[in-house]
Amino acid sequence: MNIIKFLDEFTSEDLIKKSSSRREMLGSLGNLGKKAAMVAVPFGLASTSGKAFAQSGGNDAIGALQLALILEYLEAEFYIKALDSGVLPSGGRAEAVYNQISKHESAHVEFLKAGLGDNSVDSPEFDFTAGGAFDPFNPNNDMAYAQLLALAQAFEDTGVRAYKGQATNLMGTEFLTPALQIHSVEARHASEIRRLRADVLGDNTNENALGWITLNNRGPGMPEATQAVYDGEENVVQGGVNLVDATGFSAEAVSQSYDEPISGEVAQQIAGLFIVS
Repeated sequence: MNIIKFLDEFTSEDLIKKSSSRREMLGSLGNLGKKAAMVAVPFGLASTSGKAFAQSGGNDAIGALQLALILEYLEAEFYIKALDSGVLPSGGRAEAVYNQISKHESAHVEFLKAGLGDNSVDSPEFDFTAGGAFDPFNPNNDMAYAQLLALAQAFEDTGVRAYKGQATNLMGTEFLTPALQIHSVEARHASEIRRLRADVLGDNTNENALGWITLNNRGPGMPEATQAVYDGEENVVQGGVNLVDATGFSAEAVSQSYDEPISGEVAQQIAGLFIVS
């Protein structure tokens, strides 16, 4: 199947339209504390000094979706600026993929804002240069295209792991399913961006072209500062079982089979590199 059509089938805009009750369901999030028993695992948003991450008031589910919204704000703005920059080759595969992903991320933002209602948070101010380390939107920068792809990979991989990491805070509530549906869309984004990077690097002959993470390898050309996105992906124990020992498959193969969650704190630290206020 054509990847653009495939991604389009997973768009959150369609997800919202297909279930008229889902927006109403998420709209009741403000009363979540009265309606659902929250898990005991602390999310930790209230303890962070960043204003963008200090809004949840101790409600784990609201905090989880607020974190998701901040990450979606980051991705949505990134793709809009990337498309406006003139850096992406015009009319090519990358532009088409970025266009489709941009639509998804904008839909995710609106979906989460509507669901959070009065508990929604405003978008922070982003600095996609990370204090001057990158210059991804400058068409006169020979490295801009590679940086656009590297940042997209880091953002998408962070999103995938963060959504999975926050699933625990939504367990036992009616909000788990739509969050995991967005998680699956982010995973499709991450896979396609990884393949785009492999094309640009001319590295289509090995694991870098496969569209998934191997062990905790961030991949060729990825800045060292992004390593936090990949630490922990080398895990081979699932459900208390070492799958290398149990199956005989290699650690590489086992690690490729699972996305590992990251905590809210780690997701905040990664996103915080690009947040000004």
